[in-house]
Amino acid sequence: MIPKTIIEKEITKLSTTLKPISAEMHAWAEKSIFLKWGVLSRGKFHCLECTHSWKPESQSKSCEKYIKCTACQGRLKMQGCNQVHFKEIEYSAVLDTCAGFQVVRIICSHKNMKKNTIPTYSHNEVMQHWINAKGEVRTMSISTNVFSNVYDAWQYYSVLEIRPKDFQNSPKYRINPYKVYPNMKVLPVLKRNGFKTSVYDIAPQILFTSLLKDSMAETLLKSSQTSLLSYYLMSHEQHIRENWLAVKTCLKYSYKIEDFKIWEDYIALLRWFKKDLNCVSFVCPENLNEAHDKLVVKKRELQRKKYLLKMRAEIEQAQVLYKQEKKQFFGLCFKEEDITITLLENVTEFMEEGDTLKHCVFTNEYFKKKDSLLFSARIDNSPIETIEVSLSKMEIAQCRGMKNSNSKHHKVILNLMKRNLYQIRSRMKKEKLEKS
Repeated sequence: MIPKTIIEKEITKLSTTLKPISAEMHAWAEKSIFLKWGVLSRGKFHCLECTHSWKPESQSKSCEKYIKCTACQGRLKMQGCNQVHFKEIEYSAVLDTCAGFQVVRIICSHKNMKKNTIPTYSHNEVMQHWINAKGEVRTMSISTNVFSNVYDAWQYYSVLEIRPKDFQNSPKYRINPYKVYPNMKVLPVLKRNGFKTSVYDIAPQILFTSLLKDSMAETLLKSSQTSLLSYYLMSHEQHIRENWLAVKTCLKYSYKIEDFKIWEDYIALLRWFKKDLNCVSFVCPENLNEAHDKLVVKKRELQRKKYLLKMRAEIEQAQVLYKQEKKQFFGLCFKEEDITITLLENVTEFMEEGDTLKHCVFTNEYFKKKDSLLFSARIDNSPIETIEVSLSKMEIAQCRGMKNSNSKHHKVILNLMKRNLYQIRSRMKKEKLEKS
């Protein structure tokens, strides 16, 4: 992209004044950001770091994910094939300053490995993020292959060019380097806003822009809530801003959140119950999962009551129709030892059956099926399976337990039901005789 505005022309000009990435930086990257690899080939371990090869001590050793090289003592991650050539690609970052800008320089490094050969490396600067003191950022990057499905398929022969403002929405902008070069140059305003030496596994360009223009990010960093800061800046599904009142309560009492998603769900439940988010006993529970589950059950019960009130008229109307169609079968009950099979005679029983066994006997309105009879198989009055009988075929259409799976009593229930199908048939015949 050709620079058009004053700021774009300034950044493009300043970029040419930056010192090239030094050999020391390259050596640091080669030592720090790559794994050490090994491969099992033709019955031997081969270290792709020092070229040493040796036979495994036992068959079980050859199945291990990591082994130790007997020569260089390096911890090798094993490749699971007899491949000869290997490549590893990693990103690192160099932090620099230039004319009042914080510059985050992204380096893409390649490690090329081959059995019995010392690895070779290549390093290319693929992006520069230029951030001013207000937290505004513009990016320069080399081009990518537009026909590739990989978003970072760089064209290393291209030059760094200024990118439009909406480049911040690109996945390339959010590339998070594996490590940051320890010799950092940082703007004083970033140090004032809480930055010291660590980026806490957050992409530096995202961390710096947030610290300069987002007071919430600054507060979280200064409060040492670095895990929450990382969640706030790197997760697309976080709701820290809308939960900020509760977050401030956590900060005030130095409460460490164990599971951010569960905690946010828990805060949403507290808000639904109109609880005070300034109250530490609500916002900072000792056992987060237990407190969350307790409110889930409470909310479900309240919603169920409201739903029942709303559905009462519809249920009563459905009950009238259901009774007219199936009343001749009411009272059917079959027993064998601890198992009792009874007809579902009320529409509310369909709802209770579906809630207990977590299947769709109520939501899919099986009580409206004219050709079906629904029975509940129970032990100690607790449903264990629901049985559907086809009246036209006089056979069991389906028999489902918890979450549509079979219970351990499934065969006994099927046999008991099959032996008593004659009772349903006799009631149908009796109904026909009475009508005639």
